[in-house]
Amino acid sequence: MGGSELIGQKEKEAICEVIDRAGVLLRYGFDAPRKNIFKVKEFEEAFAGYAGTKHALAVSSGTAALRVALAALGVGPGDEVIIPSFTFVATMEAVLESRAAPVIAEVDNSLNLDPSDVEKRITDRTRLIIPVHMLGVPARMDELMKVASEGGVTVLEDSAQACGSSYKGRKTGTIAKMGCFSFDYVKTITTGEGGMVVTDDTGLYERASWYHDHGHQHLTDRPRGEDTAGCPGFNYRMNDIQGALGLVQLGRLDEVLAAQRENKRRVKEALQGEKGIEFRDLPDAGGDGGDTLAFFLEDEKTAARFEKSLTEQGVGTKILPSALGWHFAGNWPHLLAEMKSRGLPVPAEGWPRTEKLLKRAIAVAISVKMDDSQIGKLAGALKKAAIHNG
Repeated sequence: MGGSELIGQKEKEAICEVIDRAGVLLRYGFDAPRKNIFKVKEFEEAFAGYAGTKHALAVSSGTAALRVALAALGVGPGDEVIIPSFTFVATMEAVLESRAAPVIAEVDNSLNLDPSDVEKRITDRTRLIIPVHMLGVPARMDELMKVASEGGVTVLEDSAQACGSSYKGRKTGTIAKMGCFSFDYVKTITTGEGGMVVTDDTGLYERASWYHDHGHQHLTDRPRGEDTAGCPGFNYRMNDIQGALGLVQLGRLDEVLAAQRENKRRVKEALQGEKGIEFRDLPDAGGDGGDTLAFFLEDEKTAARFEKSLTEQGVGTKILPSALGWHFAGNWPHLLAEMKSRGLPVPAEGWPRTEKLLKRAIAVAISVKMDDSQIGKLAGALKKAAIHNG
């Protein structure tokens, strides 16, 4: 559960401080009553510093972050956007909301975009590739960036599930042209809801900033009511309570990552050598955020028996398979129907490699607060399920 496990007195004090200061929650304006204190702005500056980017823009959700980034990049009708077949539904929703065409690609044993499949799907209409760093593990960014460069395509990272993860020394979300993060309740750090867009490109940042606030250009030489519009926009703003929470939670991020990584190491170590378990491939093991342990069984039936054993022992799974309906494109009939209604192609064969892979996969959550007994219980349940399958 990440940062939500650590919510406590500091978060309470941060919220009360905002409320006590005239109760101004809006991201912009009301300078005097709020005493020129802007918590969202502080959070943005701190997050950019942590990520190592020039700019960070806080928004209302991770989904909003994707939509705002797509708008800033000018993605729209006639454009194709390559996304993975294993991701949260929001990745595809944001593309559809942009009136662009999702092109859904297979994933590999890292459970992230397969660069070789992405390369096959690039056409002269491809505008963007969105790698999603699923379950805290970075995608194969070197290969994906190479494929994109050779195809003349831009890359936007969806790092909603991988805040603080890294790939070869660089934070996920900061390798491509733009990156997006989520801060909902189950993410690495949380503001309840919320998200962030990061970039080093000042022009993209400005367009994102305008779009997320009804087109406001945020000119400093005039009152907000006299501000001019830089583009059509919408309201995807973060409020100051969320900004205050984000500042506290960001200060906990390294603690969260360190605890998750150590706890995952111990659970994984206990499973080493168990027959029939194939661990997920890690493109950069050191950059794994550590909040999920994922592995594959021999086949779908074996995975189903494994999950049944875990359930009987009171241990739940994380996405695989418990929430696969929301994370595999083949299970999104409502969105595929929307694509068809717009005249967009949907492959009749679906994504067979991904489907086969996911149906033999198990993932379990790794918590921040896990004592020896909790680690032992989880490891014991996994070992018992493995022995039962053997």
